[in-house]
Amino acid sequence: MLISTTNNIPGQEIVEVLDIARGSTVRARNIGRDLFAGLKNIIGGEISEYTRLMADAREQAIDRMIWDAERLGADAVINVRFTTAMVMQGCSEILAYGTAVRLR
Repeated sequence: MLISTTNNIPGQEIVEVLDIARGSTVRARNIGRDLFAGLKNIIGGEISEYTRLMADAREQAIDRMIWDAERLGADAVINVRFTTAMVMQGCSEILAYGTAVRLR
């Protein structure tokens, strides 16, 4: 599956636009990470536990978007974007979405 943030894929011809492909996950913080993050907030620096949590969430959202695109019969997903939203206190949704297309 080809994934691109652009409108097209160089050297490929889009022959059919299928639908929006999407994948999301909701992740929650945990008390252990929150305690460490609170300490990091005092002294400064990257909160690597949250960085890893969000990176894992993005990868899962991409995997689910690819699954959705495959379900649609796509060869590629173009115009891929990410968005995030707070679902409730301490829980965030990561959404990956793009346009599922067929290529020649």
